[in-house]
Amino acid sequence: MKNVLCFGDSLTWGFDAASGGRHALEDRWPSALADMLSDDIHVIAEGLNGRTTAFDDFTADCDRNGTRILPTLLESHQPLDLVIVLLGTNDLKNMIVGTATSSVSGTKRIISLIKNHAYRDGTNVPEILIVAPPKFSQTANTDIGAMFTDGLAQSSMLPSLLSELADELGCGFYDANSVSKTTPLDGIHMDAKNTKELGRGLAATVKLMLGL
Repeated sequence: MKNVLCFGDSLTWGFDAASGGRHALEDRWPSALADMLSDDIHVIAEGLNGRTTAFDDFTADCDRNGTRILPTLLESHQPLDLVIVLLGTNDLKNMIVGTATSSVSGTKRIISLIKNHAYRDGTNVPEILIVAPPKFSQTANTDIGAMFTDGLAQSSMLPSLLSELADELGCGFYDANSVSKTTPLDGIHMDAKNTKELGRGLAATVKLMLGL
């Protein structure tokens, strides 16, 4: 059995901008990915609304700083063969850091935690796949517009910056923009179809990284 951890934010949780709720389980990208893989691959979904890479957000009654919860998840879910990291959207909020370059620094810290975790004896360090989130789209949602004043420009910078980081750190890379786009309902989330397409699109890269 091979284990794949999907570590992300509301894009992984499956936030539905149309209802304000959650996409059906079968429409979330980790589920769609699992459907494309063999039964001996266990896909673990760890998504949290509002999660950042490495920055604090005290407006919620949960810890949204990815660097604080990640070591616990690595410990509880090991052994792991692959960790898929899909983060960065919430870093671009004005109240967090607001820039793609800062988000990439946060992702770099996430990768360091994965590579240097104190895994159990005989447990290999998992492979790492960095996924660039889909770029923001134009939206009439004024709340989102106020929350991400430079979101369109900054989100457009993320894919190339994360690709460079993946090359630098020896990680896999996948650009969600190759198969998915965000909904104009809020400009930052994916509808059910695009969320599902992301999982399907990731399958070939995941199989390659797992040596299948």
